[in-house]
Amino acid sequence: MSDTPVTWLTQEAHDRLKAELEHLSGPARTQIAERIAAARDEGDLKENGGYHAAREEQAKNEARIRELTEKLRTVHVGTPPDDGMVEAGMLVDVILAGEPMSFLLGSREIADTTDLDVYSPTSPLGAAIYGHSIGETVSYTAPNGKEFTVEIKGAKPYAG
Repeated sequence: MSDTPVTWLTQEAHDRLKAELEHLSGPARTQIAERIAAARDEGDLKENGGYHAAREEQAKNEARIRELTEKLRTVHVGTPPDDGMVEAGMLVDVILAGEPMSFLLGSREIADTTDLDVYSPTSPLGAAIYGHSIGETVSYTAPNGKEFTVEIKGAKPYAG
């Protein structure tokens, strides 16, 4: 098992991100470049709000392209093994601070495709339970500084 959690995505989420990347690096990039050129033709760039807005949009677009490119380069698509270990792509049942809780351990990118709560494997809770087995009890420190005990009650592959 690797120490670094993989980015796990359903096929639906992978296809959606791939389509977004194609749009951003193709038509969206071209449209933004055209808006920048048109605004540049208007003259004085210091007081040209349209130019500055288009440049800001271009920077955000390029950042998202880099993010998606990296994510899709390192992604794992499909169903993780059903071996009782908590890992990315698992539907996890825990007892947290005495309360039952169920969530999907995976990328925030799939949150749009499910009604489940999604926790990243790198979040404090996700990191604490990642790699542990059903029946184990672990503790972690929440962002507010409080220490919590988590009992892992179940971990099964998320089928979508």
